[in-house]
Amino acid sequence: MPGPSSRRRLPLRIVVPSRNDPLLRRFTELVGGPLGRRTAPGIVRPGFFTVERVLILLTTLAALLSVLAKTPCRVAGWALPDYFYMGCYSDWPVLFESRGLADGVLPFLTPGSSFEYPVLMGLLAGATALLVPGAGASPERTLAYFDVNATLAAVVWIITVIATARMCHRRPWDAAMVAVAPGIVLAGTVNWDLWPAMVLALAMLSFARGRLVAAGVLIGLGAALKVYPVLMLGAILLLAIRTGRFRPLLVTGGSAAAVWLLVNVPFMVSGFESWAHFLGYTRDREAGYSSLWYAYNVTAEGGGLPQLGPGPANTLSLLLFLAACLAIAVLVLSAPRRPRLAGIIFLVVAAFVLTNKVYSPQFVVWLVPLAALAHPRWRDFLLWQFFEVLHWWAIWMYLGRITSGGEPQHNIDTPYYVLAVLGHIAATAYLMFLMVRSMLHPEHDVVRRLDVDDPQGGPFDNAPDRFVLDWRYRAQPIASAAEGRRD
Repeated sequence: MPGPSSRRRLPLRIVVPSRNDPLLRRFTELVGGPLGRRTAPGIVRPGFFTVERVLILLTTLAALLSVLAKTPCRVAGWALPDYFYMGCYSDWPVLFESRGLADGVLPFLTPGSSFEYPVLMGLLAGATALLVPGAGASPERTLAYFDVNATLAAVVWIITVIATARMCHRRPWDAAMVAVAPGIVLAGTVNWDLWPAMVLALAMLSFARGRLVAAGVLIGLGAALKVYPVLMLGAILLLAIRTGRFRPLLVTGGSAAAVWLLVNVPFMVSGFESWAHFLGYTRDREAGYSSLWYAYNVTAEGGGLPQLGPGPANTLSLLLFLAACLAIAVLVLSAPRRPRLAGIIFLVVAAFVLTNKVYSPQFVVWLVPLAALAHPRWRDFLLWQFFEVLHWWAIWMYLGRITSGGEPQHNIDTPYYVLAVLGHIAATAYLMFLMVRSMLHPEHDVVRRLDVDDPQGGPFDNAPDRFVLDWRYRAQPIASAAEGRRD
């Protein structure tokens, strides 16, 4: 008779949101209350409707809703200022016409072309334009370009959701936050930001499964799409210091650097000016709409105070971000229990978003998958999304006024717009506070209530501490695993 060690391991019982999440539990009364205690989700076969298939269905419906929200522009075209007032603005048709994509220009490949995004984003924009039949920037081709990118974005969105679910251990339903997030429904078809979000999610999944080279390759590709995926390496660095395990950092970081160079160096050599346009554009542009610095500038303008130009805004933004990173480092190295990777990445990316000189409405897409992994509580998630939706409408009504002098009844005054900006900043800061609290008081971390350590931690999962700081910020190296504190 086979012994206990040879018995087939049963599937894990997964967490049921209707009885685990306080907010969702209240919304189940109309359908008979939360799932009963005698059920065994994850062990009992669910039939066709597995968790992943339901998540794919939810994401598909959300993607259709995202396209339906752009119906006024899809019918009447993307015209200023109507696309602001109808809430259907998208960079895709605007860039298709204004950057020569409709005329066959391939960013970074066509001599003399310039594009205000990194290399892979420019190649993606040009490649999708090649899928549109015909020539020229006709309304039909512009609509087709939007539809091609919206279809690809839906596929990318589904991949992001599935990758999130597969690294949630016993909590795959947390990925439903990504599937139905109002912020993604509204902003997912504004730009290509779902692509780097997908690549980062896949990088985290690879890291969680111990595939360090694959994680590094994906981080390098993500940084060639948008800069922010590289911030994952900062979180890995902090965990490497705390655990004394530096191989994950070296392998992942080395792979990321090699892939980024492999993608970028050919374009640096063949056309450095075109390649560097993104850097110069980012450096020289004024503080972007909805950033903390823009809110200060419009407030200062009304009060007759000095405003911040590109140089001071760059400096202050960098200093504030570095200060935030230092604070996060102290938190990670001094917390009573080693923080989880997803929470650290969220804090770093959120700090980057809030301190950056530029904030675009689609930046919320970056944070949604990280929030679902780091703090899977629907009440806090929906509260944050509520303020992001308010900001979404405020920015378009504000832009309609200052860019085209639209009808007064459609506009929003500057003080209310600034309040909407401060609201979305405060809501993001609130999520950051909750994650800091769960790091300082691990009993608030709902993920670790399941007797797990770090589902996304990969080689850091269940690793003992080697170096910590006490609350007086003095180094406390731990000599051996036996003396170390196991999580």
